[in-house]
Amino acid sequence: MIGRAALALALLLPAAPAQAAVQAAAQAACQAPAPGLPGYVVADPACNIDGTPFEALAGARIWTGIKDGAAYRIEKPKRWNGRLVVYAHGFRGNGTTVFVDNPALRAHYIERGFAWAASSYGTNGYDVSQGVTDTHALIDVFRQATGATARKVYITGASMGGHVTAVAIEKYPRTFAGAMPTCGVLGDVELFDYFLDTTVTAAALTGVRTDFPASPAFGAQLSKIIPALGVTTGLTDAGRTWSGVVERRSGGERPGFDAALAYWNAAAQGGVPFLFSFYPSLTAGSVDNRHTLYRSTDTRRLTATEKKLNADVLRVRRTTTADVPVVAGKPRIPVLSLHGIGDLFVPFSMEQYYARESHGRNFVSRAIRDVTHCGFTQPELRQGFDDLVRWVETGRRPAGDAILDRRTVAAATFGCRFTIGVRGNYPPCGG
Repeated sequence: MIGRAALALALLLPAAPAQAAVQAAAQAACQAPAPGLPGYVVADPACNIDGTPFEALAGARIWTGIKDGAAYRIEKPKRWNGRLVVYAHGFRGNGTTVFVDNPALRAHYIERGFAWAASSYGTNGYDVSQGVTDTHALIDVFRQATGATARKVYITGASMGGHVTAVAIEKYPRTFAGAMPTCGVLGDVELFDYFLDTTVTAAALTGVRTDFPASPAFGAQLSKIIPALGVTTGLTDAGRTWSGVVERRSGGERPGFDAALAYWNAAAQGGVPFLFSFYPSLTAGSVDNRHTLYRSTDTRRLTATEKKLNADVLRVRRTTTADVPVVAGKPRIPVLSLHGIGDLFVPFSMEQYYARESHGRNFVSRAIRDVTHCGFTQPELRQGFDDLVRWVETGRRPAGDAILDRRTVAAATFGCRFTIGVRGNYPPCGG
């Protein structure tokens, strides 16, 4: 992995003359963005975002194009096994240019004989409905472009793409054979409730008034909350209580949480520590904490601090219906999911919401010891996909983690079973 200093230096240094010439030639070959849906343009799907051409892997053929305002890419191996994987990408902000990219397991799909297809979606933003529409449309686009019909279709998606995946398999229950969401928003609007929780509990614990939706005074409020918690300097007593609340709202007591909280507190977005940067939410109006019981411990009864927190915390009522499709959590096909236990952007609790709704039926979840968002290794992803395919093809359910068992989740070895590769925030599982 390239260190931050080396990466920064590489970005500052000019490209070598030969490399610069190649890049310039590639960029010259790219087409200008085409008109898309109202308010959007579509980047050339035959080019990568760095201006280099999208080229087929050895032994495969590619197709690109734009359909109904969304760019698509398709890759099919010459020795095709009749299976297609459609890939749903994650949240890309609110820009006006949509673009398509490749799934992380692209090479693995081709090596195993699978074709794959991906869409840019016609819009950006947290638009799951558009993602579902455009991802499902890939099946027919594949047939039209290649002249072949897939015998089985798998769907996979990362982050918001996991939300797209979960909704798609419920909306089109007979279309897909198996699904693999990764770091996915499987708890639908619960993600936005979590973004609310991190801020309103921090405000209550530090005695700072905050508003919902956020008022122009929000920056000044944060300037009092953050030092009172010790977010960037070392947690105070209030900060440690807040840490306990965030841990339980994000998945429960589990190994590596202190390192995860430090990692996400050190990250910043718009000059604000990351966990406060999504208040009131990505989709204002989709939050509700009227009946949320905030805990910072696992004691049988509420502590005095917890009672005061629940009495003082700002309560918010869901006042509008946001365009965030609900995930019922009742999959009719095999679903195998991977999620980092230290991910505090799309927290591990998303898996637990889905597991409770599904009662474990057709759902296998694998915990990965990582603090980043979607920071999976290739071996972890390949093992997950191969086990999902085996489940679909043979009916043999693969192993997973008992993510609803509080003692299992809190154990020092939680996440060891399916983590392949050691992350710096976690000790080796065998050591």
